[in-house]
Amino acid sequence: MNGLNGLQDGVSEESTGILRALKSRNYRLFFFGQSVSLIGTWMQQVAMSWLVYRLTGSALLLGTIGFCSQAPTFVVAPIAGVLADRWNRRRLLMLTQSFAMLQAFLLAFFVFHGSIQVWHLVVLSLWLGTVNGVDIPVRQSFVVEMVEEKRLLANAIALNSSMVNGARLIGPSIAGLVISVAGEGVCFLINGLSYLAVLTSIFLMRLKAAPPRAAARSFLHELKEGFGYALSFMPIRTILLLVSLMSLTGMPYAVLMPVFARDVLHGGAHTFGFLMAAAGVGSFAGTVYLASRKSVIGLGRIIALSCGLFGVGIACFSQSRNFWLSLLALLFSGYGAMTQVASCNTILQTIVEDDKRGRVMSLFTMSFMGMAPFGSLFAGAIASRVGAPVTVLIGGISCVCGAILFALRLPVFREQVLPIYREKDILP
Repeated sequence: MNGLNGLQDGVSEESTGILRALKSRNYRLFFFGQSVSLIGTWMQQVAMSWLVYRLTGSALLLGTIGFCSQAPTFVVAPIAGVLADRWNRRRLLMLTQSFAMLQAFLLAFFVFHGSIQVWHLVVLSLWLGTVNGVDIPVRQSFVVEMVEEKRLLANAIALNSSMVNGARLIGPSIAGLVISVAGEGVCFLINGLSYLAVLTSIFLMRLKAAPPRAAARSFLHELKEGFGYALSFMPIRTILLLVSLMSLTGMPYAVLMPVFARDVLHGGAHTFGFLMAAAGVGSFAGTVYLASRKSVIGLGRIIALSCGLFGVGIACFSQSRNFWLSLLALLFSGYGAMTQVASCNTILQTIVEDDKRGRVMSLFTMSFMGMAPFGSLFAGAIASRVGAPVTVLIGGISCVCGAILFALRLPVFREQVLPIYREKDILP
């Protein structure tokens, strides 16, 4: 704990640097614990994809596993949103992280035992998808409890994204090396152990007592209220639609990455790891840029530009047959993807009403994580017919079209968002 206190001294209240949200003790604990856990998560994700392709050699099964690991989110997330607005979010997080840890240990057991089969991967992917469907909206809405100052919320969200992408930079690189030396099982074991870090950090937090909540109405009423609130307000509705388009058509490029690594670029596990890491470098750069911004003003324009950049990046990657050009394209696509998602997250967290935060963030989770499995399934099916390069190219073009449509709506978007910024006193 002395190291954490020392960091707090370095991140003073007057700090305007990219780490200013770390002056909050609770957020600082979460940042370090989650950073360790996410490295393990990315190692498992790479190991899972490589294991599936090694066992089956099927792009369709890659898409199927991707579908199973995320499809439950589409169904579970709205329910989790209501729970996040009703129940203790810290306890919910402790529960979800424990179930995710158990899933990783079971994967490791089956691989070490030599009995791993594709149906094991399907069932355990469904398990993890269900857990994540609850965990993600709860974790997103929990940020506001860890960071008490509203002006630091945007920085904290950007740092959250930097955690994901710092881990995305480190995890796949380590996974590629570990897989080639010791096999996929070690990656699963490391991931299971890494959950101890985030569980410890959540346990050590000192949170203020939550304000008394209004009397809960029926579950279905609150679920319907959340949907109605989000879809009737143009800025929230527009963001959710753009993120859904990106997840459905663009993000499945990552599911097809083993195909590009082995069949298009004629590499192995190392190539796969470097491709994933290149996208991680770009994503990390995007989150550092967002963390360095002092205001939420201008994020709408950034969303449009970054979505277009992501589309162009994956379109170029789909047509590249050179390893270094592929890395460069993935750098830009990673930057665009995470800048867009983090900016959308920041605006939503900023403008949403506090008593509906969990439900709105659950819809964001549906749009980002819940739509992705359908994209993975479709991408796997299309790639088995026309090839992975054509499939990813179609996704890139779709994202560019979405960016143009969003840009055309920006004037109305700003007109409705600025009054909320003024009311909450979060403008510089």
